[in-house]
Amino acid sequence: QVQVVESGGGLVQPGGSLRLSCAASGSIFSINTMGWYRQTPERQRELVARITSGGSTNYADSVKGRFTISRDNAKNTVYLQMNSLKPEDTAVYYCNADGEVAAYRPFISWGQGTQVTVSS
Repeated sequence: QVQVVESGGGLVQPGGSLRLSCAASGSIFSINTMGWYRQTPERQRELVARITSGGSTNYADSVKGRFTISRDNAKNTVYLQMNSLKPEDTAVYYCNADGEVAAYRPFISWGQGTQVTVSS
Protein backbone atom coordinates (compact mmCIF):
# COMPACT_ATOMS: atom_id res chain seq x y z
CA GLN A 1 0.00 0.00 0.00
CA VAL A 2 1.24 3.46 -0.92
CA GLN A 3 0.29 6.58 1.03
CA VAL A 4 0.47 10.08 -0.38
CA VAL A 5 0.35 13.06 1.98
CA GLU A 6 0.17 16.72 0.99
CA SER A 7 1.13 19.75 3.03
CA GLY A 8 1.60 23.48 2.60
CA GLY A 9 -1.84 24.80 1.75
CA GLY A 10 -3.36 27.86 3.34
CA LEU A 11 -4.67 31.37 2.85
CA VAL A 12 -2.69 33.84 0.77
CA GLN A 13 -3.38 37.25 -0.75
CA PRO A 14 -3.57 37.71 -4.51
CA GLY A 15 -0.08 38.02 -5.92
CA GLY A 16 1.39 35.96 -3.11
CA SER A 17 3.17 32.61 -3.10
CA LEU A 18 2.75 29.20 -1.56
CA ARG A 19 4.75 26.01 -1.75
CA LEU A 20 3.00 22.65 -1.61
CA SER A 21 4.78 19.43 -0.73
CA CYS A 22 3.74 15.84 -1.25
CA ALA A 23 5.47 12.75 0.04
CA ALA A 24 4.77 9.17 -1.00
CA SER A 25 5.56 6.32 1.37
CA GLY A 26 4.91 2.61 1.82
CA SER A 27 5.66 -0.36 -0.37
CA ILE A 28 7.21 1.50 -3.28
CA PHE A 29 9.26 -0.27 -5.91
CA SER A 30 9.32 2.69 -8.27
CA ILE A 31 7.40 5.88 -8.97
CA ASN A 32 6.82 7.02 -12.53
CA THR A 33 4.82 10.23 -12.50
CA MET A 34 3.89 12.52 -9.66
CA GLY A 35 1.48 15.34 -10.15
CA TRP A 36 -0.81 17.98 -8.73
CA TYR A 37 -4.49 18.34 -9.52
CA ARG A 38 -7.09 20.74 -8.19
CA GLN A 39 -10.83 20.75 -7.75
CA THR A 40 -13.56 23.20 -6.75
CA PRO A 41 -17.29 22.68 -6.26
CA GLU A 42 -17.81 24.31 -9.65
CA ARG A 43 -15.05 22.55 -11.60
CA GLN A 44 -14.09 18.93 -12.05
CA ARG A 45 -10.66 17.82 -10.91
CA GLU A 46 -8.12 19.13 -13.36
CA LEU A 47 -4.43 18.67 -13.92
CA VAL A 48 -2.23 21.48 -12.64
CA ALA A 49 1.23 20.04 -13.27
CA ARG A 50 3.02 16.72 -13.37
CA ILE A 51 6.56 15.47 -13.55
CA THR A 52 8.08 12.16 -14.60
CA SER A 53 10.90 10.34 -12.88
CA GLY A 54 13.19 11.68 -15.59
CA GLY A 55 12.17 15.27 -14.90
CA SER A 56 9.87 15.93 -17.85
CA THR A 57 7.07 18.30 -16.91
CA ASN A 58 3.82 19.57 -18.25
CA TYR A 59 1.52 22.28 -16.95
CA ALA A 60 -2.02 23.49 -17.38
CA ASP A 61 -2.08 26.60 -19.57
CA SER A 62 -3.61 28.59 -16.73
CA VAL A 63 -0.55 28.15 -14.50
CA LYS A 64 2.32 28.26 -17.00
CA GLY A 65 4.89 30.82 -16.00
CA ARG A 66 3.54 31.07 -12.45
CA PHE A 67 3.80 27.55 -11.02
CA THR A 68 6.84 25.28 -10.95
CA ILE A 69 6.79 21.57 -10.19
CA SER A 70 9.90 19.81 -8.94
CA ARG A 71 10.75 16.45 -7.50
CA ASP A 72 13.20 14.74 -5.17
CA ASN A 73 13.31 11.13 -6.31
CA ALA A 74 15.40 10.03 -3.34
CA LYS A 75 12.67 11.24 -0.98
CA ASN A 76 9.68 10.26 -3.18
CA THR A 77 8.57 13.86 -2.80
CA VAL A 78 7.13 16.37 -5.23
CA TYR A 79 6.78 20.11 -4.76
CA LEU A 80 4.63 22.78 -6.33
CA GLN A 81 5.90 26.34 -6.08
CA MET A 82 3.00 28.69 -6.77
CA ASN A 83 3.75 32.34 -7.46
CA SER A 84 1.58 35.27 -8.54
CA LEU A 85 -1.45 33.52 -7.14
CA LYS A 86 -4.89 34.57 -8.32
CA PRO A 87 -8.32 34.13 -6.73
CA GLU A 88 -9.16 31.62 -9.45
CA ASP A 89 -6.36 29.39 -8.14
CA THR A 90 -8.48 28.78 -5.05
CA ALA A 91 -9.18 25.06 -4.86
CA VAL A 92 -8.40 21.85 -3.05
CA TYR A 93 -5.09 20.62 -4.41
CA TYR A 94 -4.52 16.87 -4.65
CA CYS A 95 -1.27 15.02 -5.12
CA ASN A 96 -1.11 11.92 -7.28
CA ALA A 97 1.59 9.30 -7.71
CA ASP A 98 1.75 6.28 -9.97
CA GLY A 99 4.33 3.55 -10.16
CA GLU A 100 4.89 -0.03 -9.05
CA VAL A 101 4.85 -1.70 -5.67
CA ALA A 102 6.76 -4.60 -7.22
CA ALA A 103 7.70 -5.61 -10.74
CA TYR A 104 4.56 -5.52 -12.91
CA ARG A 105 2.37 -4.53 -9.96
CA PRO A 106 1.24 -0.97 -10.60
CA PHE A 107 -0.29 1.47 -8.17
CA ILE A 108 -2.03 4.82 -8.38
CA SER A 109 -2.45 6.76 -5.17
CA TRP A 110 -4.10 10.05 -4.27
CA GLY A 111 -3.63 12.26 -1.27
CA GLN A 112 -6.41 13.66 0.87
CA GLY A 113 -6.03 17.14 -0.54
CA THR A 114 -4.92 20.49 0.84
CA GLN A 115 -6.94 23.69 0.63
CA VAL A 116 -5.45 26.71 -1.10
CA THR A 117 -7.41 29.95 -0.75
CA VAL A 118 -6.36 33.12 -2.55
CA SER A 119 -8.24 36.08 -1.16
CA SER A 120 -7.69 39.59 0.15
